[in-house]
Amino acid sequence: MAASLEAGRRVVVSLRQRRERASLSGRDRRGASPPLLKPAFANLSTSRLLAHFRARVTPGFFEGFDGRSAERAARNDECLSEDAREILAHRWPLLGFGKLEFGTEIDWLRDPISKVRWPLDYHVDVMLMRGDGSDVRVLWELNRLSHLLTLGRAYALSNDERFAEEFFTQVECWQRQNPVGFGANWVCAMEVALRTINVLGAFHLVRSSSALDERRLMIMLALFDEHAHYIRRHLEFSYIATGNHYLSDVAGLLWLGLYLPELAGGQGWREFGLRETLREMEKQVLADGAHYESSTGYHRFVTELFLYSFTLCRANGLEIDKKYWRRLRSMLEYMRACLRTDGRAPLIGDADGSQLMPLVRHAADDHAYVLALGAAIFSEPRFKIASAGKPPELLWILGEQGLRDYDALPADETIQSQAFSDAGTYVLRDHDLHLLFNASGNGMNGRGSHGHNDALAIEVSACDTTFIVDPGSYVYTQDLRERNRFRSTAFHSTVQVDDVEQNTTDEAEPFVLGDQAHPRVLRCEFSDDSDMVAAEHHGYARLPAPVTHCRVVQLDKRKRFWKVIDSLHGEGEHNFRFLFVFAPDIEPVLRADGVVRMRDKISGAELLLALLDRDERPEFVSRWVSRDYGARSATVAAAWSVQARAPLVVRWAIVPVCKNDHGALQLELIEQLRRETGEIRFGVVV
Repeated sequence: MAASLEAGRRVVVSLRQRRERASLSGRDRRGASPPLLKPAFANLSTSRLLAHFRARVTPGFFEGFDGRSAERAARNDECLSEDAREILAHRWPLLGFGKLEFGTEIDWLRDPISKVRWPLDYHVDVMLMRGDGSDVRVLWELNRLSHLLTLGRAYALSNDERFAEEFFTQVECWQRQNPVGFGANWVCAMEVALRTINVLGAFHLVRSSSALDERRLMIMLALFDEHAHYIRRHLEFSYIATGNHYLSDVAGLLWLGLYLPELAGGQGWREFGLRETLREMEKQVLADGAHYESSTGYHRFVTELFLYSFTLCRANGLEIDKKYWRRLRSMLEYMRACLRTDGRAPLIGDADGSQLMPLVRHAADDHAYVLALGAAIFSEPRFKIASAGKPPELLWILGEQGLRDYDALPADETIQSQAFSDAGTYVLRDHDLHLLFNASGNGMNGRGSHGHNDALAIEVSACDTTFIVDPGSYVYTQDLRERNRFRSTAFHSTVQVDDVEQNTTDEAEPFVLGDQAHPRVLRCEFSDDSDMVAAEHHGYARLPAPVTHCRVVQLDKRKRFWKVIDSLHGEGEHNFRFLFVFAPDIEPVLRADGVVRMRDKISGAELLLALLDRDERPEFVSRWVSRDYGARSATVAAAWSVQARAPLVVRWAIVPVCKNDHGALQLELIEQLRRETGEIRFGVVV
């Protein structure tokens, strides 16, 4: 049924594109069409319309976007004015590439990294994978215009007209270079929506400026009107599956409808946007609170979409049913549970650093600022990460009261092991010990758009130090080979059989994964003394001699160590490769007894990793880890290659050595474990 509906939808889209192509080709590209205003406002003179927008107090925006809160924010963000002055000189940071120079006149169609200029073709004709080193994700980040929020915030606290003037100048420059429907910046409705949200927020902050005159007001209203109509015509909807793109589309319409009731389409955008936003929450957020694209990075982004949108609705008296607030809280619960003891998030699946209305740019693995907002909104101490401090978003989004609510909360970072069975995420932790066991599928109902080949992979932190990590994403279309490597089985801390991927991949299809692994949890038991999870996947069932990988992870809370048991069920002889990827600051050393000793260069904390049942020695192989899009750090992985016949059972011990521990005792524990033999429980060796 869904397939036939989707086929019909695509026919309609194709016909619409044909009409649009003809319409846009004959249109004067030099300027925007006048905004379509409601009759009550269309009949006003532009001078009275300008006076209206300067003075209006409703609809509201976020509580902190007023002058008094902005002044307080300045004291909490001393770098803000300097950042804004850098933007006046056309310098600001972008993703993980650091601060970039954009020239005297910003070229909004030039990739600032590869320097390749994107063509101004009809949007359907723009090829996103060009093979010339360019990356549309980088171009899109520039054209989300989030840096304009910095100008707006700086103007709100200083009344320095240079910041407002630069805002309007850049918007006009952008509009001249990007006629509607032409070029890469109109290919994706999500990008149109995110750009709109950022410009809306900045416009709210500068609307009292003398730089806003009648002409510029009409330019801004025309831009918002065009963007809204464009989103509505180009929704990224599919009857088969929708994801963060479609959610961004409808959230953008909701924001436009809430903030601009003066526009003729405002009420329709608001009603449609709210209805679809809530419907997508029901579709995309699993019952245990995880977003269904199998990516912690996109979970952060989608959580922001809902949290900011719900807060904006509440500021304007638009009630959201309590069941949706409960679902939002469950998303924050999932985010909090995944957080490592160092306050950072494991980057499971894709992580491209996307933020909704980024008042401050945060690295992809920084999720604490979202939790801080959740702590104040839900009065939940467990969401307050004391080591992260108070993020500027608290004051700007929630205002003075939100900041007081946050300050009043006691710090409670007592988090226990948690199981998220719908997501396939299991966190085995106790005090400063944290292991994330990934038994999730490839995401998005098997489509795998942002998932990786990471079934049964682990991340390990101890002694407030991260030792074993997920590699992150690095880049998308800029380098398809690197894109494929970062999502490959060989870049994750799991088991690879005969150099085969867990799910099939195609380097030419960077957002598609096969759906062969189908991880399944066999058992999960948590108690005061120990926690245990057992799971399997079938990604190697397609081998000529099929193999099923089962991994059991146990946390012994009394002796403070994890045991990992890999069972490879099947037949035939295979090359089994067991991989553990280390964090960049970790120095691994292979001891004479075969134990890998990992030492953090900064904290001095150590983690011991030991193969318990066999004599094979590991090799240290080069790997990369990416904390933010476009940035990567060199690291190593320990790889044990075992040529053997299936079935095969291999046991591992992961033992932390914290500051006051006696290392000899941990080594003695490993020798004791080597003398033990496994037993069969729940159909698996433990």
